Amino acid sequence: MDKAIGKVVHYYDKLGVAIIDLEKGGLKVGDELKFKRGEDEFSQKIESLQVDHKDVDSVKKGDSFGVKVDKPTKVGTQVFLT
Repeated sequence: MDKAIGKVVHYYDKLGVAIIDLEKGGLKVGDELKFKRGEDEFSQKIESLQVDHKDVDSVKKGDSFGVKVDKPTKVGTQVFLT
């Protein structure tokens, strides 16, 4: 079962980067995320994570981080760890 871990708080369309507030658990490069908002949904593997414009290997609860996304996503999109 997918676990809700946070939500998108900003999206940079020129960069294709979503900023996510992590509300639960932790994440690392290589984990699979699912983005879901209404009927729109897509999954992807994390290729890289950034905190304050620096590459990191993992993030923890309470972090805000950037992740490059395959598809445009909107503020408020729920993020799940699959």
